[in-house]
Amino acid sequence: MRFKGQALAGAFALTVFGALPALAVTDVKIWHMEQPPHRVQRVQELIDAFNAANPDIKVSQEPQSWGEVYAKVPAAMAAGNAPDILFAIPDFTTVIRKAGQLDSVADFVKELDGQHHFIPATVEPYSYDGGVWAVPLYNMSLNFWYHKKMFADAGIAVPTTWSEWKAAAEKLSKDGVVGVGLPANKQLYTDQTTYAVMVNNGASELFNADGTLRFDNPKTVESYAFYKDLYKFSSPDAANWTWGEAEACFASETCASILQFSVISTYDQQGGGDAADLGVAAVPHADGEKSSSTIAYSNAAIILAKDAAKRDAAKKFIAFLLEPENYGKFLNMEPGLFLPVTTDGAKSATFWSDPLVVKYKPQVEQMIANSHAGMLFGFTGGHVFPAIGPISAQNILAETLQKVVINGEDPAAAVKAGQAQMIEATK
Repeated sequence: MRFKGQALAGAFALTVFGALPALAVTDVKIWHMEQPPHRVQRVQELIDAFNAANPDIKVSQEPQSWGEVYAKVPAAMAAGNAPDILFAIPDFTTVIRKAGQLDSVADFVKELDGQHHFIPATVEPYSYDGGVWAVPLYNMSLNFWYHKKMFADAGIAVPTTWSEWKAAAEKLSKDGVVGVGLPANKQLYTDQTTYAVMVNNGASELFNADGTLRFDNPKTVESYAFYKDLYKFSSPDAANWTWGEAEACFASETCASILQFSVISTYDQQGGGDAADLGVAAVPHADGEKSSSTIAYSNAAIILAKDAAKRDAAKKFIAFLLEPENYGKFLNMEPGLFLPVTTDGAKSATFWSDPLVVKYKPQVEQMIANSHAGMLFGFTGGHVFPAIGPISAQNILAETLQKVVINGEDPAAAVKAGQAQMIEATK
């Protein structure tokens, strides 16, 4: 109940002093490439929680396409309407840094590391030239996914070597089923699967220590030749595949196996959801190699904002995401795909309590184990080679693969031309 004196006092204050000033709100715009609606929804839930707890900050998201963002961000920066936070991968970060001046976030990463303890390998791809250029947010590793029953019915053990892999793919390719789903599109997914084959044949290094290219070497040629042989047992439409088509092929049991970061969500929704039949293993290695490696991506947040208030607000939101209670929810925008980059995040109750993660816990644990042997082209051997940015932006690994498996070019000639194209791209 309001009393007459209170009402008069309020009216007097408004008359004499004017209306109380509105709270100043700092807008923070995020661009990310997690376009599937359920991922966008989960990010929005976290944004809403943050905004509610921080009325002086308004975070908003604008999902982008990987197919357009490499060109779109530099253009937005030049036009003065870039996002304040950009989710990126290591090679994309080199492109952004070259296109405009980034400020190091080394002190902020050090502060967060003291609280949450980053896995060192997730920070390394962003640490070069005297700075740290992005904050690690989530990790991904490429894995060999297979239908256990198909392999068991065919009397095939999970392949660990290339010869076993090729024999299994050939034996399983019958009755409308392809033994292995491999893409050949000029796109990032094909870059990834191509490099996963290369790294398992001792061809992980695209650069020499002095920064010169060494893509054109016998191990790379062998890798492309093997991919061509294996591609014979892939889907007829795989030349147009991105990640989604591969997952759909696997979930429908048209593909006995695929290389993919994760299939858990699609498999559970479209493939019957039999966790006992879902197999995951390390990518097979060449017969002459002793162990398997994989490709791993540490995804991170770049702070593009220049205004001090916006930078502070951006840091506050990133710190909010990495708090264990929020972090598990963030990672599980796609359960079983995004892996933790911090040690306390790996123990987060909200990560391990998600129903899909509970159901597929052995598979998630295996993915995390596989990620420990992860590499990324251009970020190997203890070096960071910023020249990888334009090479990745032009999908030269994938384009070279297309020449071999689609156009029928000799692998040695295609790889030689690929290196020449890389040299030209990095001038």
